Amino acid sequence: MATKHEVKQYLAYWFQLGKKVMINNGSASLLPQPVIQGDRYSDEFETTWQQIISPETGECYLEGTQETIDELLTPSWEMSHCSRCTMPVPVRSLGMPPELCPCNDLLNWPNTELPAPRSPVNNTEQLTAIRDRLNNVSSTSR
Repeated sequence: MATKHEVKQYLAYWFQLGKKVMINNGSASLLPQPVIQGDRYSDEFETTWQQIISPETGECYLEGTQETIDELLTPSWEMSHCSRCTMPVPVRSLGMPPELCPCNDLLNWPNTELPAPRSPVNNTEQLTAIRDRLNNVSSTSR
């Protein structure tokens, strides 16, 4: 089952490539910018996420896909990686996978010369983990 965190991350990655979320059964679209602000998701992204999961918004789906966000949050779906571009894609837990990856209509993707979309990174936590690994290596080599 895809968790809310995984679905949120899935949308954040595709937003970074310019994919929109269609809301109100396709009558409007959302594309928050920026998606990441320092070590967290931006306020614009968080507002968009709240709008997407709100029942008042109607059916929502990522541009170029057929699965609604509500469907992705059921036990029938898991998040995996596209074999073509390694971006997150929904996969049915049982049965046939979706026909297309959202990368299907991106003419310039995959592009290994550009930085790949990412999740927010807490620099303090990352640097602390690196320091701890280095301390561990230096203490075991003595």
